[in-house]
Amino acid sequence: MEHTPVIRRARVGDLPRLVELIHEHVAYEKSAPRPADLASRLGPRLFAEDSRLWVLLAETSDGVVAGYAACSAEFAFWDARDYLHMDCLYLAAAARGQGFGAALMDGVAELARELGLEQVQWQTPDWNEGAIRFYDRLGAAAHPKFRYALPVARSAATSLS
Repeated sequence: MEHTPVIRRARVGDLPRLVELIHEHVAYEKSAPRPADLASRLGPRLFAEDSRLWVLLAETSDGVVAGYAACSAEFAFWDARDYLHMDCLYLAAAARGQGFGAALMDGVAELARELGLEQVQWQTPDWNEGAIRFYDRLGAAAHPKFRYALPVARSAATSLS
């Protein structure tokens, strides 16, 4: 794999490769399989004109997409300000240790600056020692917390007032 990372925003034509990488990422993290219609669900959200979701791709100089970082603008209640949440950063196995991760993180920081945001936040599994070492080398500060997910049934709608 070529060693010169090129970071760019995802385009509609990148969706099949992006979905491949997402499925690799899911398997790497030993997570539950994602829906078969992921591309048709993700594409309209990612490429909508008013989207607050961005995907940066790490591409080799010969055009091979080797990884991605997916980000969205979020609001920090305690700080009363928006920040860039990096939901995922993933590199194909052959691209690891070659500068693609650092280039993606530089791209994520630049995206935050373009959006006028002063901070990027993300999570990584506590067992992913390689990622933790990488983020520590970048100078990022860890804030240990557990991440929860609560399934919410669609049919039992109530009114909050």
